[in-house]
Amino acid sequence: MSAILAVDPGLTRCGYAVLDGDKPLDFGHFTSAAGDDPAHRVGQIAASLNALVEEHKPALIALERVFANSNLKSVMGVAQISGALMATAFAKEIPVEFFTPSEVKAAVTGNGRADKQQVAFMVAKQLGLPEIPGPADVADALAVALCAQRRSQSFSTPARQKWVAAQKKAKPRIG
Repeated sequence: MSAILAVDPGLTRCGYAVLDGDKPLDFGHFTSAAGDDPAHRVGQIAASLNALVEEHKPALIALERVFANSNLKSVMGVAQISGALMATAFAKEIPVEFFTPSEVKAAVTGNGRADKQQVAFMVAKQLGLPEIPGPADVADALAVALCAQRRSQSFSTPARQKWVAAQKKAKPRIG
């Protein structure tokens, strides 16, 4: 199996995780200062994500789908980082898949309504980490990577792809 780069996109703090099978190769987060020029902030995080792509050469990039809540500024930052990463993926011909927060929670905990602490606990347990990774954006990125391993349309065998498609059709809110 090849590596998956998963990202919990954000402009202030962007979590990332690189998994190869159940082995975490790299995980952490990038930050940018709220007072800096937005173009500089997006460019700085995009350059850091590009460096990860160059280093690990992932076979898939997985992103948490933007959750449109009332904080438009937050949603815009998530969208800007997602767009920058999608441009890198396009240039490198790496497939990109999106997973909803509830789909990620269900894949990791079995419960699409699990809270952040439950997800972080299960991430640490499933990956054999000595402690829960922090900040929360890092645990979220690891959860997205685990979800991509289990539910990816493009990163699995043909039989698994059919099973995932049937599962999503049966539960249309998942994908």
